[in-house]
Amino acid sequence: MSDLKEFTQKMEKTCEVLLENFNAVRAGRANAAVLDRITVSYYGVDTPIQQVAGISTPDARSLMILPWDKSLLKPIEKAIQASDLGINPQNDGSCIRLVFPQLSQERRKELMKQVRRYAEESKVAIRNIRRDAVERFRKQEKASEVTEDDLKNLERDIQKETDNYIRRIDELCAKKEQELFEI
Repeated sequence: MSDLKEFTQKMEKTCEVLLENFNAVRAGRANAAVLDRITVSYYGVDTPIQQVAGISTPDARSLMILPWDKSLLKPIEKAIQASDLGINPQNDGSCIRLVFPQLSQERRKELMKQVRRYAEESKVAIRNIRRDAVERFRKQEKASEVTEDDLKNLERDIQKETDNYIRRIDELCAKKEQELFEI
């Protein structure tokens, strides 16, 4: 039965990755999580912006990035421009400001498609985990490590876990879609 725990941990990790992806989707209000995937070259090493600068939210629609080393202003600005954020950074010589514009209806629809794509990819990953689990359980049954009744119980349990995680993904997706339209 410890095998089942391994697969539920993988499903949990899939949901965590989905939440990280959702946090990276900019929803019109300032959220430092949108910078999580952006790195800047610092002494030849790609380093996350959070490790080379302080990030604050002076108001609901803007982020302020204050690098600890002023020579990083230009590289941070270029990294943000090269990212898929769709925001033009404003460099004032001491810090970089990101102003999040009001979302247009068209941009909301694009973000909704992106959120749904992330959710669907996560559901596929969950189903793949279930398939791998069932294959392993069947091999164990062929090797006489588990009985036929145990196999049926394991298959039922992994299907129940799969259904729970698919439902959770749907709930997370609906919550993120709601967030996109509240703004």
